[in-house]
Amino acid sequence: MSHIAVERKRRRQMNEHLKVLRALTPSFYVKRGDQASIIGGVIEFIKELQQVHQSLEAKKKRKTNSSPITTQFTAESNNLKEVVASCKSPMADVQARISGSNVILRTISRRIPGQLVKIIFVLERFSFQILQLNIDSMDDYALFSFVIKIGVECQLSMEELALEVQRSFCTQEFHIKEM
Repeated sequence: MSHIAVERKRRRQMNEHLKVLRALTPSFYVKRGDQASIIGGVIEFIKELQQVHQSLEAKKKRKTNSSPITTQFTAESNNLKEVVASCKSPMADVQARISGSNVILRTISRRIPGQLVKIIFVLERFSFQILQLNIDSMDDYALFSFVIKIGVECQLSMEELALEVQRSFCTQEFHIKEM
């Protein structure tokens, strides 16, 4: 086989693998179709899946249901300052972080009937606009990933947003009030 034929075969295989990776990755992670964007998006997706896995493992190991909610801030990521607020409790792990001009909000919890509606109500109450929502589930756990736009009227910090969403997991009853 000539060098040219071998190279064509290699490129064809690479393109096929990239198509599979793009198909397996949610569209939010792959914004363009070039090779670098596909691979970068897959890397981000895998990192998030690892975080979900670690969080689920940590929940599995928890022995008590009385651990307090904690909030943490981090600032790093390839020379870009990033604000991340996390609230963890036996009910749910909530993370809010600024990504460009939007906020990425993630929750991991056991499946709770009506919980998604509660979270959406909290977001709308504080003038956030939901741009995208991804729902993933694994066994009896649910992962909600929101991309939200901050409304002009919104005065919440990332810490306050994470705390408000965390509180929605703690309420037994939920009533939508007229605004």
